[in-house]
Amino acid sequence: MTLTDIWARKKPSFGFVSTRFAGADGVSLETKKWVEVLEAKGCRCCFLAGKLDTPPESSMLVPEAFFQHEAIEEINEALFARKERTPRVSERVGQLKKRLKEAVREFHARFQFDILVVQNAFAIPMNIPLGLALAEFVAETRIPTIAHDHDFYWERQRFLSPAALDYLCAAFPPVHPAIRHVVINSIAGRELSYRTGAAWTLIPNVLDFKTLPPEIDDYTRDFRKEIGLSEEALLVLQPTRVVSRKGIEAAIELVRRLNMPNASLVITHEAGDEGLSYLRRIEDYARFMRVDLRLIADRVGLERGFNKEGKKVYTLWDVYPHADLVTYPSAYEGYGNAFVEAVYFRKPVVVNRYAIFEADIEPKGFDVVAFDSYVTEETLRQVHDILRNPKRREEMAEKNYMLGWRYLSYEMLEEKLESILTDIYGS
Repeated sequence: MTLTDIWARKKPSFGFVSTRFAGADGVSLETKKWVEVLEAKGCRCCFLAGKLDTPPESSMLVPEAFFQHEAIEEINEALFARKERTPRVSERVGQLKKRLKEAVREFHARFQFDILVVQNAFAIPMNIPLGLALAEFVAETRIPTIAHDHDFYWERQRFLSPAALDYLCAAFPPVHPAIRHVVINSIAGRELSYRTGAAWTLIPNVLDFKTLPPEIDDYTRDFRKEIGLSEEALLVLQPTRVVSRKGIEAAIELVRRLNMPNASLVITHEAGDEGLSYLRRIEDYARFMRVDLRLIADRVGLERGFNKEGKKVYTLWDVYPHADLVTYPSAYEGYGNAFVEAVYFRKPVVVNRYAIFEADIEPKGFDVVAFDSYVTEETLRQVHDILRNPKRREEMAEKNYMLGWRYLSYEMLEEKLESILTDIYGS
C-alpha cells in the first residue's frame, strides 16, 4: 500500500482526547492544525475533553476531563502541592479513572473512530485519572493510538512528587505496542527513549505556509492608534504570556539599549496560570529601565470584536503585521509557536538560544539575531543593522519563510502523519 493509498483507501477517522480543546493554548492550537490537515485528506475527526469549542455534532464534553475540574484540582493539590498520598486520595483517583474510562468507551462507541489521538494527556499529569483511564482503554482495546506529547512531567519541577510516582510510571507516558509517540522536539524524544525505551516521531509546531499571512486591512488599520502608538513608533512585539520562563527582562533591556525614540515593547498575552508576581516584576523593571511597556492582553482575543469597555479586540494575527521586530528571549520552550509565527509573518526575530532552538531550529539555517542568555553589544549592532536596512530585512524574511515552508509547514505534517499511518496499517 502506497502513502497515497493510505489516505484514499483507508480514510481513517480520528478521535482526539485531551483535558481541553478550547482557547489559544499550544495543545488546542496544534490540534486544530492537525485536524485541518486530516480533514483536508477526507478524514473525519471527533473530540472529547473537559472544555470544548469544537463542533458540537462531533464533540463529547466530559467535565471531569478538565484539569481545573474541582475534583481534579483536589487530587493535584494533594499529590503535587502537599505531596501527600492518603487512602482517600487513592480511592478518589480510582473512582474518577473508572468514570473517565467509561466516558472514553462511550466516546468510541458513539463516533466509531479508527485511531485515538491523545493530545498531551499522556505527557503532562494535569489530570492523572484521565491519563490512567486512557492507558487502560488502549491496553484493553488495542486501538491504534497516537500520543502527541507536548511536554513531559519530568520537565516541570512541581510534578516530581513521590506521592504520584506509581501513576506517573503507569501512564505518563504509557508504553504499549498500540501507541505511537509523537514529540515536538528531539531533546524530549531522546529523554522519552532513555526513560521508557519508547520510539518516537518528531513533529514540531507547524503553520500553513502555503497560504500567505494576512495583511493590514480596514479593521486593523487603526491598531497602533488604538493602543496609543504613533505610526512612526518602533513596535517591538513580545507575543507570549507573561511568565518567568519567557525571559521578558531581556526584551525590556533590548528596547532600552537600542536607544531609539518612540520605541515600545508590546506584550499580547496575559500572565496565565502562574500568578501575577512576575507581571508585577516586569512592570517595575520597565519603569526602572524607562521603557514604554504596553500590556494589551485585554485587546487581543480569539476573534475580532469588542471588550467589556467597548474597545476593539484584535486577534494575534491582526497584531503581527504591525510589528517592526519580534522578541523571543525564552529560557525554555517545548518548541516555540511565537518563533514559527514570526517566521510566517516575515518579521525579524531576536531570540535567546534556548535548548530546543539550539538542537532543532538553529541547525536548519534560520536567519535571526540570536544571543546566549543576555543581550550584548553584538546583539544591538545586528538589530540596528536590520532596522536600518530594508534590503537586509527582506532577504531575511524570504529566507526564513522558505525554510519555514520546508520544515514547519502543513505539508511536512502531512508527510509525518502518512509515515505513522504506514506504520499502523503496514506498507
